[in-house]
Amino acid sequence: MTQLVLFNITNGLIVGAFYVLMALGLSLILNLSNVINFAHANFLTLGGYFAYVLIPFIGFWAALFVAPLLTAIVGIIVERLMIRRVYGRDPVYSLLLTFGLAFILQDVCRYVWGTQGLPLAVPASIAQPLSADLFFITGYRVFMVAIVLVAVTGLFAFLRYSRIGVRIRAGILDLETVAALGVNVQLLRSLNFAVGIFLAGLAGVLAAGQIGLNPNMGDTLLMPSFIAIIVGGVGSLAGTLFGGLLIGVAAAITTVFYPTAADAVIYVIMALVLLARPRGLLGEEGMMS
Repeated sequence: MTQLVLFNITNGLIVGAFYVLMALGLSLILNLSNVINFAHANFLTLGGYFAYVLIPFIGFWAALFVAPLLTAIVGIIVERLMIRRVYGRDPVYSLLLTFGLAFILQDVCRYVWGTQGLPLAVPASIAQPLSADLFFITGYRVFMVAIVLVAVTGLFAFLRYSRIGVRIRAGILDLETVAALGVNVQLLRSLNFAVGIFLAGLAGVLAAGQIGLNPNMGDTLLMPSFIAIIVGGVGSLAGTLFGGLLIGVAAAITTVFYPTAADAVIYVIMALVLLARPRGLLGEEGMMS
C-alpha cells in the first residue's frame, strides 16, 4: 500500500509540474494582455514535435532548449499576426480566436507528423529506475522535476531582477501607467507572450519524453492548468505554482482510494476555493476588475 501511495504521489508531482509550466505561461499571458489562450496546449504539442525533429541532428540536450525557443518564435509570429488584434477587447474575442487557432495547430501537427503516436527518445543515462524498490522513480522523472524547478526559479528571477521582467510585473498591475511612462506596450506584450509560449514548449518536450507524442497530447493538461490559475488566484504567479502542484497531488492521491473521482477532485477543489475565497488562495482582490 505504501509503495502504491508513493507511486501515485510521484505521478501527481510529475503531472503537477506539467500543470505548473502550462499554468504559469497561461497566467503570464492572461495577466498582462487579458488574453485567454485556448491554443496553449497546442503550443505544448508543437514544442514536443520540434524536439522530435531536432534530436537526430543536435541531440536531446540541445533540443530541450532549442525546441521551446522555436515554439516561442512561432508564438511571436502568431501574436503579431493574430493575437494583438484582440487586445483591449472583451476576453471572449481572444477565447474564440485561440479556440479556432487550437484546431488549426492540431490539424497542422496531424498533417505533418501523422495521427499515430510517436516516441521521443531520451538519453539512456536518465531512462533507468533509481532503484529496484522504487522502480517507478526513473532518472528522467527526477530530471523533469529538476528542470521544472530551474525553469520556475529562472522565471521568477527574470520577473524580479530584469528590466523587462519588472516592466511586465508593472504592466500586470497598471498597463496604462506603464504606457504613459514611455514603455513600448506592444513589444512588452509580444515578449511576455513569447515567454509564456516558451514555457509551454518546454513542457511539451518534457511530456513527450514521458508519454510520447500525438497531436492531442496537450488537451488533458489545458483545463487543469486553467483550474490551477483559478485555485491559486488570477494575477498571482506564486498562487499558480501552488495551485498546479495542489491539484496534481490531490488527483494522484484520490486515484489510490477512489480512481473514478481522480478527475472530478480538481473541480471540487476549485469549487471549494471559489466558495471560501473567490479571488483564489493567493490572488489579490479586484485583480481582474
